[in-house]
Amino acid sequence: MKDQEFNDFYNDGFGWICRHCERELKSLETESEQKYSRLMREGEAESKQPKFSNLALAQWADRANRTLMCPRCGITELIDKS
Repeated sequence: MKDQEFNDFYNDGFGWICRHCERELKSLETESEQKYSRLMREGEAESKQPKFSNLALAQWADRANRTLMCPRCGITELIDKS
């Protein structure tokens, strides 16, 4: 799976990222958010509803882990492991 290219998702080593949402979220970032490192902006998750640092992180849509789904935009793509 390492050399495969997918239309809607890519693996950044931490998880599968939705290309469309990532582009959209980057364009929405304000200058003030970019001034400080992620550590300084996020801190510890002390809230009962922690927020992911990457909202474009995909989830598996099936038990066989063959289809990825973006929870933000709902797009899906078949990622065949064979």
